[in-house]
Amino acid sequence: MRRMNELPNFEAIQIDKAKITEYLLSSTNQEGKAGFFTRFGFSVAEWEMLAEAMRHQLANHEVTQVIQNRHGTKFLIEGVLTTPDGRNPVVRSVWLIETGKQVARLITAYPVKG
Repeated sequence: MRRMNELPNFEAIQIDKAKITEYLLSSTNQEGKAGFFTRFGFSVAEWEMLAEAMRHQLANHEVTQVIQNRHGTKFLIEGVLTTPDGRNPVVRSVWLIETGKQVARLITAYPVKG
């Protein structure tokens, strides 16, 4: 069943390994996003766990904002991210469907300040 405010074609989303290992969990980014995600038990060695958590978040939370820009359409999702240590923070993930394409790819993710 299709939910309201759902990312189009969410079953086919793309999460590049490099986006996880070289950006969200990069050891050179421990003060930023990587420091946040590793504190909750994610690691480069098991990068698929973060990718799966992102898929799960997308499947269980609605799009909170849609932004059109020159690159395509960005979709923002806010909701609990299931983590290895079980603390499950609220995270905003950003997905982009590039102009002329049909499938979204993960752009970034970061904690929601609250």
